[in-house]
Amino acid sequence: MAKAIFNHPLLRDPRHYQLATLGSLLAFGVTTRAFEISPLQIAAIFATSLFVQFLGSFMTAVRFEPRSAMITSLSLSLLLRADALAPLMIAAAIGVGSKFMFRLYGKHVFNPANAGIVALLLMSQTVMPGAAWTASGQWGSAIWLAATLAGAGLFVTYRAARIDVPVIFLGTFAALIIARALWLGDPLAIPLLRLQNGALILFAFFMISDPKTTPDGALARGIFAGAAALTAYALTYHFFISDGIFYALAALCLIRPVIEAFDPAPHYRWGDPVSPPHFLSRLLRPRPHPKPHTLPAE
Repeated sequence: MAKAIFNHPLLRDPRHYQLATLGSLLAFGVTTRAFEISPLQIAAIFATSLFVQFLGSFMTAVRFEPRSAMITSLSLSLLLRADALAPLMIAAAIGVGSKFMFRLYGKHVFNPANAGIVALLLMSQTVMPGAAWTASGQWGSAIWLAATLAGAGLFVTYRAARIDVPVIFLGTFAALIIARALWLGDPLAIPLLRLQNGALILFAFFMISDPKTTPDGALARGIFAGAAALTAYALTYHFFISDGIFYALAALCLIRPVIEAFDPAPHYRWGDPVSPPHFLSRLLRPRPHPKPHTLPAE
């Protein structure tokens, strides 16, 4: 019965779960005034994203698909902050526009929301000083929020057949910062507190795990996620770049086509049947029932 329900066209597409989760989180943050973003800023992000999505679809003669632009809008609304409307609108235009401008092997190269965030962070350090910043501080370190986000993210990434990406990324990143704490003699409470940050959890389950900007094969995805975690760790703790996770994903997206050149797996399509990752297949595979013992015929 449950399998039949999840095979309904509306529920088979994991974007609907992502929209529901991110939308609920944004509504909670805005209504409780936990997020420093106004309804006007959110509306500007959505309007820009949908307009660029429509324009790009028209110019490339493809069907207009609003769901991807809405997910990008929600991610930007949750993670990027600015005092004015223009920086947020520029981020939305760059993010959605990158899907149409930078393509290889039939896929867009960059994660749209991540492309918009990285572009604005770079512009804020050069041509538009202090124009925008990430909202990592708004999340705090409440364990209930991290657990809630992780639980929802596990379900969404499972439905998108990408649950291995956040598991490998977070596992590798956690191992690195815990090893660093042990090496320096720091108490383990420090790295554990950093792992409870809502922005990190949101990034792992709703950005780096995007099926359209991760490799299609399981081995290639493992390399991609592990390398992203290693890069994010190096940028954050050795180059002291506070937004290292976003720069790390942008860098890995640039080299992802090289990884995919050796990846024979077919491209992911929204609504593809869900199958467990290779490392879970043995655990989830049903065991055959033993045959009943019968006496030999006389």
